[in-house]
Amino acid sequence: MSTLTNTETPVDHVLEVKDVSKTFHVAGGRQLKALDGINLSVERGQTLGLVGESGCGKSTLARTLMMLETPDSGTVSFDGQDPFGLKGRELLKWRRRVQMVFQDPFASLNARMTAGQIITEPFATHKDLYPGAAARNQRLGELMDLVGLRRTDAAKSPQEFSGGQRQRIGIARALALNPDLIILDEPVSALDLSVQAQVLNLLNELQQQLGVSYIFISHDLSVVRHVTDKVAVMYLGRIIETGTTEQVFDSPLHPYTASLMSASPKLDASKRPAERIVLAGELPSPLDPPSGCRFRTRCWKAQPICSAQRPEKHVREASGAINIGMPGIGLTPGQQVAECHFPVANPQEAGLVPAGS
Repeated sequence: MSTLTNTETPVDHVLEVKDVSKTFHVAGGRQLKALDGINLSVERGQTLGLVGESGCGKSTLARTLMMLETPDSGTVSFDGQDPFGLKGRELLKWRRRVQMVFQDPFASLNARMTAGQIITEPFATHKDLYPGAAARNQRLGELMDLVGLRRTDAAKSPQEFSGGQRQRIGIARALALNPDLIILDEPVSALDLSVQAQVLNLLNELQQQLGVSYIFISHDLSVVRHVTDKVAVMYLGRIIETGTTEQVFDSPLHPYTASLMSASPKLDASKRPAERIVLAGELPSPLDPPSGCRFRTRCWKAQPICSAQRPEKHVREASGAINIGMPGIGLTPGQQVAECHFPVANPQEAGLVPAGS
């Protein structure tokens, strides 16, 4: 965000995404800009939550980070290395570093394979990591212990497991190659609430034990608040706000973020929104997004400038002061960024707490 001084400690980022854009060509010669200048970072051993409405570009971003899509512009850096410039053995070696856990624990597992075969399948591609049957079987046992499955379950097919157990198999498969980053795409949305808690606790324990970083994609804000260190909010292909989880949930800068937080259910009556922010209108089509600020057609703070000019980035410092700036990719502690002409001034304006409290 700002140039580091001698007294500041550099942040250890496992992933940095700078100005990444991706456009798809659709029927009729039209273009869909799924990603528009995406900037975000993930610190080593921490969890970044990625939230936003369906169709905002979360899955496209995940696919790009997995190198299933190639960005039109911008850079993706893992420890300073651009994976899109790698080839051959170097590319194969890099692919170990980023793995994914999918939303549906039923569809993401091959019904014709046993749990053990599913978990150890990556070793067939990365033969040098655990050479020989003995080493692979030992690693399989370690992985099943890690995710809370019995070693004897390795011979069972996916149909013999519950939904939570299947997701544990998916997590074990993602861990098989010792990745630095795991992308979790709605990993608990298809599970019962009690099972969700078990899987989330497992992910937290694995992170503490292994130091792995997560990108946690979800629509469930209560889950995001529970498991993440930082949050990035997406809207129609853009990251419109990024900050620590506490900042984004308790003191959002962007009006869209404020509306999301006011809609989030809370059991504690004292923490419920003083007044719910209800958005007007429908979500615009990503094939024809609004000019200027893409949220302006639904925003209660919109002014003429919002349609004419893309907003600058505003920074909230640790003191709470809001400054206009053009921050870099990494947030330093106590800072929060939002792309908005008229950022929300305080939690009272966001409706998150009663005025005067």
